[in-house]
Amino acid sequence: MAATHSPSAPSTAAGTGAAESSAAEPTPAAPSVAAPSISPPAAAPHDPLGLRARARRSDLLLTVLGGALALTLLLCVGIGPVPLSPALTLQVIAHHLGLPVAMPADPAAEAIIWSVRVPRVLMGAAVGACLAISGAALQAMVRNLLADPYILGVSGGASTGAAAAILFGVGAALGEYAQSVLAFVGALAAALLVFVIARSNGRVTSLRLLLSGVAVGYALSAATSLLIFSSDSAEGSRSVMFWMLGSLSLGQWNAFLLIALAAGLLGTAVLTARAPLLDALAAGDGIAHGLGISPDRARIGLLVVVSLCTAAAVAGAGAIGFVGLVVPHLARRLVGSRHRVTIPASALLGAGFLVWADVVARLVMAPRELPIGVITAAVGAPFLLILIRRMQAREG
Repeated sequence: MAATHSPSAPSTAAGTGAAESSAAEPTPAAPSVAAPSISPPAAAPHDPLGLRARARRSDLLLTVLGGALALTLLLCVGIGPVPLSPALTLQVIAHHLGLPVAMPADPAAEAIIWSVRVPRVLMGAAVGACLAISGAALQAMVRNLLADPYILGVSGGASTGAAAAILFGVGAALGEYAQSVLAFVGALAAALLVFVIARSNGRVTSLRLLLSGVAVGYALSAATSLLIFSSDSAEGSRSVMFWMLGSLSLGQWNAFLLIALAAGLLGTAVLTARAPLLDALAAGDGIAHGLGISPDRARIGLLVVVSLCTAAAVAGAGAIGFVGLVVPHLARRLVGSRHRVTIPASALLGAGFLVWADVVARLVMAPRELPIGVITAAVGAPFLLILIRRMQAREG
């Protein structure tokens, strides 16, 4: 009996017989007892919080949006008074890019595609991306879902700068870049003025920022109108009215297109790289301070990027509203609120949205062309009302 109950006792005949019997006839419970010690490492979850799955889903959505934008650009080049097939469009573009593709037999179609429609579509994509990422960044910076470059007066500042360059030759020493440079200076000055007015006791609240933006925007609109009526040039006044309404009709292979494309690409890259900073600002100044971030300094740095993107957009297509307001909300519904994916998603959606808006503006009253700002306002105004109703319901 002592040998049976003592695991350290030497082997005996009875103990040996018991061991052989146990080995020869295993109990049914043995596999279920041994399984937990072997299976958990192989079946242990590698993504307990779902972060990898969410990242894969976001990457997939961005890939789909990129493909949809490429298809949009291709289709919209062919849409117009003279319909052109996507195959012909691809042939012309490939030939001009230096690929071994023969020139189309119809020189008129080639000229329409490459000289007129391709730069216009590219300008629309660049301007839409600039406005969308600017709106997404501003909404995070001020923690207000109603913020966008148009509402905060940044577009008004850019328009005033462009009007001064067009009507009175301000910055003429800069040559063909005077208009875009003055637009950037005006946008940056307007944004800084809004922040100075909104800042009280070292803090910038979203309410004061929005009210300051509306006030500065009205003041800049009045200044632009004063510049128009002070000028004796009818052609210059019409050019300034272009900035007030917005249009892609002047999209050409020029410096403005290159600046808009560069601003869209670089702005998206910079804001995506600064996504953790935007996430911290969106979470609140207290959390940003806890992470060692100075909110005011961060906002000023991001404001420079936003002003550059807005200025490039206004210099190429005028003051177009609601793109920076509507598109970021759509992007967040698709990919979530993390700015690492919200910023590129906003760029892709904004580019496609404005290109299609331009198609509608060209066709809805053909042969006349509507200002593209009319189309974006027709979409954005109802969206803004729906957003306000949802915010009221949430607060109630």
